Amino acid sequence: MTVTSYVFSGYVVEEELELSLSELSQLCCVNAEWLMALVAEGVIEPLEGRAGWRFAGACIQRVRTVQRLQRDLGVNLPGAALTLELLDEIDVLRARLAARAPREV
Repeated sequence: MTVTSYVFSGYVVEEELELSLSELSQLCCVNAEWLMALVAEGVIEPLEGRAGWRFAGACIQRVRTVQRLQRDLGVNLPGAALTLELLDEIDVLRARLAARAPREV
């Protein structure tokens, strides 16, 4: 009998967390220029009304998703932006379906 074990890791990020460009760069182990390219492509957006660029904690997940798409699948930046847009749309559609599903008592 073979026993397979898995090790999972993850990060809990507060929704209210705000990161500078430098902090986001350090957390994701990427250079600031690459992050600026993600902003230009619309993958991540700086928070409005802040002095200097500040990013929401959710940007960490988006940056890491782009990293995986590029590393594992060789997707270019515009392709990664489109993929994230489609993943966001899937999340919206799933939420709509869940809201319409009959509730069990």
